[in-house]
Amino acid sequence: MRLFLIVSENQNELARTLRHQGIRVGEIVAYRAWRAIHPAWFQSGDDRLRSVYRQDYVWHPNEPASGDVRTHGIYSFRDVIRSREEYGYRNDGTLVFGKIKIWGEIVEHEAGYRSEFGKIVSLDYGEPALLEKFRRIYGVNQVLLNARKPP
Repeated sequence: MRLFLIVSENQNELARTLRHQGIRVGEIVAYRAWRAIHPAWFQSGDDRLRSVYRQDYVWHPNEPASGDVRTHGIYSFRDVIRSREEYGYRNDGTLVFGKIKIWGEIVEHEAGYRSEFGKIVSLDYGEPALLEKFRRIYGVNQVLLNARKPP
């Protein structure tokens, strides 16, 4: 199954005109991809994950990503995505896939969501070396080795 992230001006205009209906929910678990700058001999690597389509947007550790749902927001999918083919990404570049929690204002779309806030909770698919690096940087998928066992 291929999922395509297409934002038309009509969707943005519709989101700007929506009135809040007073419905509140807790966090929603959703899925997305990030671009990882892979180090090469002519370029240094980067220690931050970036939006796939908004190249200037960086996801920082220990702070939620945020955006205005009336224009961009934080895009995510309802179903797990594991590959660039499932994501519908045709450009060059290395992608990392994982899970986020989203909250705040949320606009639901056919394949997923556009939210006001999002926070990485796990990094699950991608090149193993990059997964290890970014899991450490973002503090996700960590196993506590010295955790006390229950009696």
